Amino acid sequence: MSAVIEQVILLSDDGAPIGTADKVSVHTDDTPLHLAFSCHVFDDEGRILVTRRALSKLTWPGVWTNSFCGHPAPGEDPREAVLRRARTELGLEIAELELTLPDFRYLAIDASGIVENEICPVYIARAAGPIEANPSEVAEWRWADAAELQHSVALTPWAFSPWLALQLPQLTL
Repeated sequence: MSAVIEQVILLSDDGAPIGTADKVSVHTDDTPLHLAFSCHVFDDEGRILVTRRALSKLTWPGVWTNSFCGHPAPGEDPREAVLRRARTELGLEIAELELTLPDFRYLAIDASGIVENEICPVYIARAAGPIEANPSEVAEWRWADAAELQHSVALTPWAFSPWLALQLPQLTL
């Protein structure tokens, strides 16, 4: 049985799809613009879920970040991609999924020289079940007070993923 090769959607500078590529071949020191998404999950107490990326991750290993993120597959509905990724990374069912930053875009270079170059719509959701984190994706996770998280990111942005540091101030928490 062969492994499924994950594909990403390549984008023109204006955000139009222009093709696809294997995910493993895209994230390099010259990463083309591609489509992704981020999701911030809240619990019933209003706390936000933050995760620490697994040490085996290609980009920003071991860094604290948003709840989860990923790439929609070619032809996949973006909302379905978010639901799929919540299950894959966290074993988590989510509800009340809302697109909150539809035009978020960023370019960042990690310490190893790998570039992230993404148009990355940002969603918020509510946890609708327990977390069973996938250790190949998530080293650890915590529920955090949103104001305390914003303060921590503002004081030590280097300890968090660049997309979290850029997204958090734009979210209405």
